[in-house]
Amino acid sequence: MNEYLQLLSNKEFQIIVSFIISIVITVTAIPVIINISKLKDLMAEIELRSSHEELTPTLGGVAIFAATLISYFIWDNPNEGHEIHLAVASLIILFFLGIKDDILILSPKKKLFIQIAAALLLITFGDLRISTFYGLLGINNIPYVISIAFTLFIIIAIINAINLLDGIDGLAGTVGFVSSAIFAYLFYSLGLFALATLALSLAGSLVGFLRFNWSTKNKIFMGDTGSMILGFLLAFFAVKYIVFNSSYIYDPRLVKDAPILTIIILLLPLFDTLRMFVIRLSTGVSPFKGDRKHLHHVLIDNGFSHIGATMILIAFNLTVLVLYSVIRHGYSNHEVLLGLLITFLIYCYIAYLLSKNIDTNTVDRVKYTKIDKVKRLQLVEEKKNTNLSSSQSQATE
Repeated sequence: MNEYLQLLSNKEFQIIVSFIISIVITVTAIPVIINISKLKDLMAEIELRSSHEELTPTLGGVAIFAATLISYFIWDNPNEGHEIHLAVASLIILFFLGIKDDILILSPKKKLFIQIAAALLLITFGDLRISTFYGLLGINNIPYVISIAFTLFIIIAIINAINLLDGIDGLAGTVGFVSSAIFAYLFYSLGLFALATLALSLAGSLVGFLRFNWSTKNKIFMGDTGSMILGFLLAFFAVKYIVFNSSYIYDPRLVKDAPILTIIILLLPLFDTLRMFVIRLSTGVSPFKGDRKHLHHVLIDNGFSHIGATMILIAFNLTVLVLYSVIRHGYSNHEVLLGLLITFLIYCYIAYLLSKNIDTNTVDRVKYTKIDKVKRLQLVEEKKNTNLSSSQSQATE
């Protein structure tokens, strides 16, 4: 009995079990969500810039939310601190925001206002803010008000970067899994077991989600619910990691390149968002207006499959991360920052070459644009009848 209790109190055991339980909960919950979504027609809208041509349930974020929190809260985490409580409170706010947006569609301004409110709850009540630039650009300590504004900007930017990345099957989920798994390792190495458990619980829920997001028969999207939950948690992990390491001068366990490392972990969503904002602002288009100029869309329109495009982009992010891990001790933060700028320019140039001969406005999705729900259901029924007729003809032959 004592050995059993000792095992239950083992932090490594708890982290691994949370990961497994999170997978099980997600895999169990998603089929139920898919059936309810189909019965109630809670499906993703098919638009000109969409990369899917089938009506697909869009409430996968519900399973991600439930699995992450359930698998985290099964343990007593004495070192979790007030910040995690506030992060969960903010997460609940974003969960209901995402649910409403996935079902009824909210205006970007309303979504942004609630995202700001949720982020400020964590920043102000938890005093979780980036107060130093680690000497980057010659800046060390930041005034209180500026640190709040800067941290708020970082959190909102990451939330929406993940949302923008969620354009093809598997991409946001895979990026989220890799990033949260890396953060789990970093927190574990620092003895922050509660954060490591939460990060790996998120990673587990994304493994379960990807099982269905990749499926051809039982596909589901994470929707705005999932992308906002994922984006917020990754933003929370990023800010917490940077803040925790800010006293690196006094603690040899800590690192002086936490901001750089965090940028590289989230390199793909940050690069993609920055590139799209530069393109839209330079062409006089609102930076919040959707289109098919994201690199993942460009890869799809160049003939790559969803899994192929996802693997290419993930490989790019991991290659930069591995390369940095090898050279990080030989270069200063300023030199690495310059290297990241050059990498971003190369990223943009490759995207330009790939998109140069693509006219995304001619992609054959016009018949689905601005179609109301009744018409969409008719299209699905017509497709089913066509497939049934084809099957019967083949059987007769």
